[in-house]
Amino acid sequence: MLTKPNILLIYTGGTIGMMKDFETGALKAFNFSKLLHKIPELKQLDCQIETISFETPIDSSNMNPSKWVKIAAMIEEHYTQFDGFVVLHGSDTMSYSASALSFMLENLTKPVVFTGSQLPIGDLRTDAKENLITAIQIASLQHKGKPVINEVCLYFEYKLHRGNRTTKINAEHFNAFTSPNYSPLAESGVHLKVNHHLILPKNSNKKLIVHKELDDNVVVLKIFPGINENVLTSILNIPNLKGMILETYGSGNAPSEEWFLAALKKAIKKGLHIVNVTQCSGGSVNMGQYETSTGLKKIGVISGKNSTTEAAVTKLMYLLGQQVSPNVFKTIFETSLRGELS
Repeated sequence: MLTKPNILLIYTGGTIGMMKDFETGALKAFNFSKLLHKIPELKQLDCQIETISFETPIDSSNMNPSKWVKIAAMIEEHYTQFDGFVVLHGSDTMSYSASALSFMLENLTKPVVFTGSQLPIGDLRTDAKENLITAIQIASLQHKGKPVINEVCLYFEYKLHRGNRTTKINAEHFNAFTSPNYSPLAESGVHLKVNHHLILPKNSNKKLIVHKELDDNVVVLKIFPGINENVLTSILNIPNLKGMILETYGSGNAPSEEWFLAALKKAIKKGLHIVNVTQCSGGSVNMGQYETSTGLKKIGVISGKNSTTEAAVTKLMYLLGQQVSPNVFKTIFETSLRGELS
């Protein structure tokens, strides 16, 4: 007889973990050790659930690389005892965290599902219960005793996305996330439909490697009409800056003025890694398609292809933390490591 899957619920903070005090109207942190008492529907799931929490739950606006390392360490510590992990997280930076964890957890063979909510779990119209219940159900899916999902995902409002393909698009609607360049891994309706062909191939013969070195000496610069030389050079001269995400127009286009390209070229020669991603909500960088991106290609700017900004930032931190040789940095960045680009 097959045993029930063991699922570990990791609470980091965020709206999903709040309960309203109906006497005062104030929101307070929810005690996840009493989860089954508050959400009895979870007893219907065919799995065993245990919970752990950050000692001090945080608002996701305060999420940072040290907290990502903390989440990764929790998963590493409990990896052999559990069949799947659900990370409860504030929605504002969830896509960054899901992207970061995807790079940090190499050879993952079990699901790590991020979820959260727009309304507190105790609210009458909350989206928290559905998101939580289905995220746990997805994490517990098995076929012949092995997990169906084996990557870092994000579940929100009836859709399971690859975590490093997502971005938050709405602060008010329940449908808060989108995956602009990759279809959902699963969709929840009357039935839970898994798109098996979209899931990453399994690395069943390799041991989990948890990378805990991240370098946050990076910056994101969004190109806009009127950006001037003083602004650009000031940013490029930030002490210890090692990487820049350049959010460009359309398919990777930027000003072709001489001062602009000269400043970037000088920075690249000094060892700065500059990655080109598009400002558009969907689509891909294709440097050289237009004259306004040919110059960037010639000076050695890295193509982020169809990566989200969230994936590009966290991948940059990850590769810098691995101290990847400058000779192969561009090649590795332009290669899909965890399904983050195509």
